[in-house]
Amino acid sequence: MLFATASPAHADEAAEKSAILKVVADMEAAWNRSDFTGYMAGFRNPGVIFVSGGKIQDGWQGTLDHYVHDYGGSPDRRGTVHFYDISIDMLAPDAALLISHYRLTRPERAQQGINTRLFRKVDGRWVIAMNHVSSYDPAAAPAAK
Repeated sequence: MLFATASPAHADEAAEKSAILKVVADMEAAWNRSDFTGYMAGFRNPGVIFVSGGKIQDGWQGTLDHYVHDYGGSPDRRGTVHFYDISIDMLAPDAALLISHYRLTRPERAQQGINTRLFRKVDGRWVIAMNHVSSYDPAAAPAAK
């Protein structure tokens, strides 16, 4: 009788994906408690490349400044973020591509969109080295089929 067992490589890949998902979950929790510095802990510091709204942000600090300026203050302004439909493709032992949807729920200017994130393992820790956000106003989007 043959038994199927996970290969060590498959188990390692599953562990790495789990570690990446924890980074994303920690970022989501930090955002939702207004901890933008905690949210930014998921990004490579200082070398993150962040693309959003047709612009490249000015590294880690520029991205943090953008979040504080555009989303800081009251919980209504910040909103609640949720990442879902997460797909991770391991590119190498120290590189992974993550694609997910996100929803930012808030009274004004709610957003939905897609994140494309290049994760790199730096000093044993997964961080986002490149983040691209494609967002849209859910009220202006065509109805889903």
